[in-house]
Amino acid sequence: MTGRYWESTLPGAGRRAPRADAVSDAAVLSLNGTWRFRLSPTAAGTGHGFVATDFDDTDWDEMRVPSHWVLEAFTPLVGGPARRMLGTEEGPLYTNTAYPIPLDPPYVSTENPTGDYRLVFDVPADFGPAVLRFQGVDSCAKVWLNGEELGWSTGSRLPFEFDAPVRAGRNVLAVRVHRWSAGTYLEDQDMWWLPGIFRDVELISRPTGAIDDHFVHADYDHVTGLGTLRVDASIDAVVVIPELGIEMPAGETATVSVEPWSADIPRLYRGTLRAAGETVELAVGFRRVEIVDGVFVVNGSPLTFRGVNRHEHHPDTGRTLDRETMIQDIVMMKRANIDSVRTSHYPPHPEFLRLCDVYGLWVVLEVDLETHGFIYEGWEHNPPALPEWREAIMDRLRRTVERDKNHPSIVVWSLANESMSGDGFTEMRRWLDERDPSRVVLYERDPSYRDSDFYALMYPSLELLESIGRREEPRGGKLSMHGMVFDDPDEPLPAGVTEAEEERRRGLPFLLVEYAHAMGNGPGGLQDYWRVLRAYDRLCGGFVWEWIDHGINAVDADGHAFVLQSEDIDYEPRGGRFSLDGLVLSDRTPKPALAELAKAHEVIDIEVGERVRIANERHAADTSDLGFRWSVEADGRVVASGVLDVPPIARGERVETAIPDAAASALRATDAVLTVEAALAAATAWAPEGHVIAWGQKVAEPVEEAARPGRGIAAVASRDGDVIRVGEASFDAATGRLIGLGDLPLDGPWIDLYRAPTENDHGQGDHNNLAAVWRATGLHRLLHRVDDVAVDGERLVVRGRTAPRTHPHGVAWTMTWMPDGDGVRLDAAVDFVGPWADTPFKHRDIWVPRLGLRFALPAAADRVAWFGRGPEETYADSVEGARVGRFERTIDALQTPYPIPQENGNHTQTRWLEVSGDGMPALRVDGEPFDFAARRWTSEQLEAARRPSDLVAGDRVWLNLDHGQQGIGSASVGPALPERYRVPRERTAWSVRLSVV
Repeated sequence: MTGRYWESTLPGAGRRAPRADAVSDAAVLSLNGTWRFRLSPTAAGTGHGFVATDFDDTDWDEMRVPSHWVLEAFTPLVGGPARRMLGTEEGPLYTNTAYPIPLDPPYVSTENPTGDYRLVFDVPADFGPAVLRFQGVDSCAKVWLNGEELGWSTGSRLPFEFDAPVRAGRNVLAVRVHRWSAGTYLEDQDMWWLPGIFRDVELISRPTGAIDDHFVHADYDHVTGLGTLRVDASIDAVVVIPELGIEMPAGETATVSVEPWSADIPRLYRGTLRAAGETVELAVGFRRVEIVDGVFVVNGSPLTFRGVNRHEHHPDTGRTLDRETMIQDIVMMKRANIDSVRTSHYPPHPEFLRLCDVYGLWVVLEVDLETHGFIYEGWEHNPPALPEWREAIMDRLRRTVERDKNHPSIVVWSLANESMSGDGFTEMRRWLDERDPSRVVLYERDPSYRDSDFYALMYPSLELLESIGRREEPRGGKLSMHGMVFDDPDEPLPAGVTEAEEERRRGLPFLLVEYAHAMGNGPGGLQDYWRVLRAYDRLCGGFVWEWIDHGINAVDADGHAFVLQSEDIDYEPRGGRFSLDGLVLSDRTPKPALAELAKAHEVIDIEVGERVRIANERHAADTSDLGFRWSVEADGRVVASGVLDVPPIARGERVETAIPDAAASALRATDAVLTVEAALAAATAWAPEGHVIAWGQKVAEPVEEAARPGRGIAAVASRDGDVIRVGEASFDAATGRLIGLGDLPLDGPWIDLYRAPTENDHGQGDHNNLAAVWRATGLHRLLHRVDDVAVDGERLVVRGRTAPRTHPHGVAWTMTWMPDGDGVRLDAAVDFVGPWADTPFKHRDIWVPRLGLRFALPAAADRVAWFGRGPEETYADSVEGARVGRFERTIDALQTPYPIPQENGNHTQTRWLEVSGDGMPALRVDGEPFDFAARRWTSEQLEAARRPSDLVAGDRVWLNLDHGQQGIGSASVGPALPERYRVPRERTAWSVRLSVV
């Protein structure tokens, strides 16, 4: 293996020791910009000649640095002009858990796309000694400067540095980057495989007397309010913190009265570390992280993470992010009541952590390590368990900790993700205990938890979560591929787990490292999780999977823009659509789920009943930075408003106050809603003055309306040839279908039991795959039979049956129509008939995704006004983040543009709606609270569409009026949808009133 460094289990050669990321007055020459680039099919690259200073690269491609070459235009291996290679093996690949190379560690295939980079740059004569820093290169890089080899490195999301013997004037930098290397086996992190120099490249001046490294130790005692500061430095230096009156030599300790750092109040004390040759900026945050009696505590108070998992992603640039995008992420998170980030599954760009310090986010920082693909050989040869990989693993830990050790936002080090067990983790933990005992340590996948300060799982059921909160969880537990735990009280302890380790685990605080899989439309059930998480001190919160969809902007052959995902690539193995599982779309457009999460995460709990009850669940802050206000809306207009006089509420306290008289009086109006809001009293770094962080509502009882007179039409239903008339309504005499209401042409209704499956409806493989059951049992191809159309006095009674082809199950239904003032009332009744549970063929258990009525309206319909939940889409288990009120939207705006078309746009708890359009009467629907959706295509067309561009408006608008629709859940990776959010298989009756206005 001589010379095949890319297949070495060593982490690199020739590099400098890792050190703290720092902002200083040292001269920095950015080497970002346009480089020369040539791609080759093997690790040999273009040969050795390209490192020479006089090499002619004029016919090479231009390549932006930082970037991933697979997202840029380059001359492809298949030949032809420079172009982007999206959708091919030469472009970005997504494989989820599977390795894209043979599982033969540490070797990789001969087919190993390798990019050779060259840059000519000038160095000022007075620049002095220098260090060359690469912030991130995927996956293995070898570096030459002026023809001299400096060394090589792996560890894609970690910096590496070389001493750089630069010359005054012209210099030539050559870098060879291999797509696959031994390091690939440590980076199977559920993300796109994106090679290249994707983070900054810098030349840093290192004059005599420069500070190579420093370590800020800033402890806080919540009892005394005192902070203790010591700054260790690699050279004699002076610590200066003007605000605290500190000026002392590095290595000495000062104890002073301070305000602690927290995500609530990210208090930083600015200062400097001054040495003879360099001054480093300091941003000191004082805080103490502890486990106390099995509870996770920061600054003396239990901490509950309201978090998300965050991959670095941009739809055009991949993991190359600019500062503005990082700020955008943080601002969106803070506004959605997200207070913490798990850096899945690697350290982010260092600028992101500096911003977390400033804006206030708790950080669980994960080492750049995941070996998930070893599951395909039963975890044999798993690197963390093998001594030959130990140095590579320890190198990743050291580079992570040394770079980021000075950030107060980081409170937890995470050793890895989904890498099973091994003595390597014990060595990592041992090193951490010596190097940084000020933070706690997480590792989720080892069932012994011997190296973790947390008991942690992914995607447990609510029942298991509650039992963990009570410290009554099952003994041991059985881990599946994704960490879901199946409760088996007779299950022995996992192999290698001792009774002492099991006993220790039961005393640990519990952390949901991943939950609420946000794939497509979803997740549902967030409020349920948070009702449990709030109830038990042992539960220290969780991190939703995940922040952002990893889609890539692309254009198809017809010029339609679309979001590229794994199934669009001619390559195996494909990773499915699991790159699209974020709370925000790839372009950072919030999905409706983000509003639901913001509500679930509220730290100010506002309950509006006979009185207003307000509780402060913040970690550190009182409510003196907030203003409380109320307003009453009626018919979509604010009819009364005012300020609620609430004294500052200390953390953990609650107050109760009366509803103002003016609000109580205004609540008597039709469709009146009282809303109480907690809003920022002054602008912050992340939101303007008036930004609402929490709200509660009281909805007035419906006002009984007087009967609306008819228009002189006979009350008795009558037949006129092929038409039956009931009040204002006209029906087809043969089918009993409604064909007109006044001057409005209509068609329907049809009993509707189906929806276009969501990603969560598909479950995880065969596990919880409701969509597969629906299709196997024919719910997507229902047929309708009319048994009887009968006039009974003023009523029209239509009876029939709706059922799928092939199967015996179905629903028998009765629709009874009668005049109702200027409209018509429909009483619908449905009976489930035949075998719906434990079917004779394959013993399936069938749950219908919806139970309701489908109508067809003219294509001119384009606007909907309604009173109910909104304006975002809502479902049975995803409803509390939407307010009750009067809303109005176009039909097109009601659709959520998920990159994979699926059920969307439903609205629950609707009292009434009006559908209108130019040149047509408006249809009004009143009823008991019902669900509705309006779209220009059917559920069947929505399901058939591969991309949003496949959805084409037809000559009708389809209106669903549902008695109910099942919830969303998060079964794409997670527990089954609870039965309480499914449509009951029982006799059901409901009513709606239709009229034209």
